[in-house]
Amino acid sequence: MTHTLGRPDFELIAGWIEPGHRVLDLGCGDGTLLKHLIGQRGVQGVGVEIDDANVLAAIRNGINVIQGNLERGLDEFADQAFDHVVLSRTLQTVRHTEGILREMLRVGREAVVSFPNFAYWKNLRSVLDGRMPVSEDLPFQWYDSPNVRFFTLLDFEALCDKMGLIIRERSVLDEEGNPVTSEVNFLGSLAVYRLTQNR
Repeated sequence: MTHTLGRPDFELIAGWIEPGHRVLDLGCGDGTLLKHLIGQRGVQGVGVEIDDANVLAAIRNGINVIQGNLERGLDEFADQAFDHVVLSRTLQTVRHTEGILREMLRVGREAVVSFPNFAYWKNLRSVLDGRMPVSEDLPFQWYDSPNVRFFTLLDFEALCDKMGLIIRERSVLDEEGNPVTSEVNFLGSLAVYRLTQNR
């Protein structure tokens, strides 16, 4: 499987977004995903990023980026201002999980969320061996990790159910970026979800 960006979840996300749609990328980093979506899908994109160096990198990438802290909400954006609000590999770093998911679906018709699956078998094996996992999808040591939450696909789906969010689509990938179709909570390293809510 070939991934032009080195991030297989980016390819999945691009496939879910229609040409010309309005996309808000939360925690956009250097703007790689938005640059790809603008180039490949002709989207109208805006990024939100907190890190100074990433904001500058996103600007250099030609991305319209706002420096902001996701923990404070998305007050600067109007209801339903976007078709898609993307939170790629960032949910595990936010403290107000329910708040950010609600805000994503306030400002966008659809939320796209990807996160590392803590129940992936290699992660479980690390814990059983007495060490916190370090992998491509969880690349930090325990003492310098930005992650404040460790959760599984089943945990996330239970939260969606509790919040009344509708899972429109789910894709689960292994560490090589290949789709996982069976025993996803055990064999999947990264999960990508499309969410909507009842209006």
